[in-house]
Amino acid sequence: MAGSLNKVLLIGRLGADPEIKQMVNGKSVARLSLATSQSWKDKNSGEKKEKTEWHRIVVFNEGLVNVVQQYLKKGAQIYVEGQLTTRKWKDEQSGQDKYSTEIVIQGYNSSLTMLGGGNQGNSLPSQDNKKTIEDTSQDISNDLDDDIPF
Repeated sequence: MAGSLNKVLLIGRLGADPEIKQMVNGKSVARLSLATSQSWKDKNSGEKKEKTEWHRIVVFNEGLVNVVQQYLKKGAQIYVEGQLTTRKWKDEQSGQDKYSTEIVIQGYNSSLTMLGGGNQGNSLPSQDNKKTIEDTSQDISNDLDDDIPF
């Protein structure tokens, strides 16, 4: 369809260490749980409120998976650009169809940027403290045939 766009941009912190799995085709995939938060002051009570959203991030580029495995840990702040994808899978115990919505980092139009460089503060670092990794793989694999939903 001409004139459409599927692009997601997020800055948040990892809620857990990355999960690295092998797909049936032998390639690795990284799964990340990313938290984004917004805070505001309640107009009535004056009390500070906060809401956190959790996002599932899936990284397919093999080289990027290795970098994720080596450098990212729970609490790390990252910036991701990817595409929103919903996949269907069958729950083995109940036999029911289940759906997972994920941000996929794959191909030329996706990226992952590590923010903070050891700085766990809330402010963004200077350009010197930022590592950018572009997923420029020409080998784009949509093989999601792992039996383990998350």
